[in-house]
Amino acid sequence: MLLIWGLRVFYHTVSQGTFHCRTCGGDRHYRRRAGRRFVTLFFIPIIPLNKTGEHVQCMTCKTRYVTDVLSLPTAAQMQAALPAGLRAAAAAMLQAGNRGSAAARQQAVAAIQGAGAQGYTDADLDADGAQPAEAVRSALGEVARQLTPDAKEWFLAEIVRIGMADGPLTDSERRVAEMIAMDLGMTQAQAVGVVTMAERAARQN
Repeated sequence: MLLIWGLRVFYHTVSQGTFHCRTCGGDRHYRRRAGRRFVTLFFIPIIPLNKTGEHVQCMTCKTRYVTDVLSLPTAAQMQAALPAGLRAAAAAMLQAGNRGSAAARQQAVAAIQGAGAQGYTDADLDADGAQPAEAVRSALGEVARQLTPDAKEWFLAEIVRIGMADGPLTDSERRVAEMIAMDLGMTQAQAVGVVTMAERAARQN
């Protein structure tokens, strides 16, 4: 009797979800799969051997990735994180300055709407201002993981412009800008550079 022995890796699905597929260029469904090598008899797994690791496979294009790809934000997460981060930072800046300033509030609403929260209104500023400090830092930490260095500078400049909408930055507003820069992962030199450029631009206008 002829016996056909062999070795083959078999996979099973560990979990499923949504991730950003670089090949497809957008958010796609994935399956996370774990592999194990088996001794086969007539192509049927008989004896389990060593594990071969895990990978993530796009359910659309079938491309396989290392599991680190799941740590990258999806497009939907990025779209939500930016306006949420701006809302938190703008509220902190308004709290440090003249919270009732119409010019500062108008600047804040415009910045937040421009980041994607198109239905955001002046009334929402007060609700955001009531958020605890932990929520503000959490929102900033989330958006920080998704912004490039240039985008972080743009983000901080937007917040600084809110503080300067009703006049030069106060000491408390400057401290808030430094805190936001730190939560974004920026160096002190970067933060000072962004604030200086924003102040220079304001004087020229």
